[in-house]
Amino acid sequence: MNRFLPLILAAVVLVGGAAYVLMPRGGGEPLLPGAANAQTTGELVEIQDMTLGLADAPVTIIEYASYTCPHCRTFHQGPFKDIQAEYVDTGKVQFIYREVYFDRPGLWASLVARCGGQERFFGISDLIYQGQSDWARREGGPEIAGALRQIGKVAGLTDEDLDACFSDATKAASLYEWYQANAEADDITSTPSFIINGEKYSNMSIDEFRSVIDGKLN
Repeated sequence: MNRFLPLILAAVVLVGGAAYVLMPRGGGEPLLPGAANAQTTGELVEIQDMTLGLADAPVTIIEYASYTCPHCRTFHQGPFKDIQAEYVDTGKVQFIYREVYFDRPGLWASLVARCGGQERFFGISDLIYQGQSDWARREGGPEIAGALRQIGKVAGLTDEDLDACFSDATKAASLYEWYQANAEADDITSTPSFIINGEKYSNMSIDEFRSVIDGKLN
């Protein structure tokens, strides 16, 4: 995607210290699939970066991506796997994945991916990207949420796990605030975007990635 779309999920309202993100501006469908049972705990919570590789690797790659972005899907089904095998698994690169939220389905997918914790995150993300052409094209929020739930269940999550994750309004508000802060700090205006040792890059071929990474290593 070449620019940010109008962000209909920007409905974070702080009332008496509590975060409510149940309805988008102007009404319409609830922000969260489980909005009828959504719960907040008051203050926003800290969001964990999802990482692969050694924390002290000489090169750090931060990817900014949206689960509804076709170019992000292409990256994860191609260059990402090569980068992981050649650089992450060999201790040369630490890879950090940060979500961008263009729309509610992107946020829902993030809630499902994070529902399994750090250990399952990248495996569930892979399933979400594999099925993007199916779930992201469903008509209506319930159908999209239902398809994402099925992906979560394939990955081993239970209905109870998914109910809890889909109804956690505090987590949704925290993720949105975290995304905004990251995007502003790194000047992210499109996906996928990459910060490699502090320098920003747009999407590239695997050969271009190798050239950049090898240059940083040398």
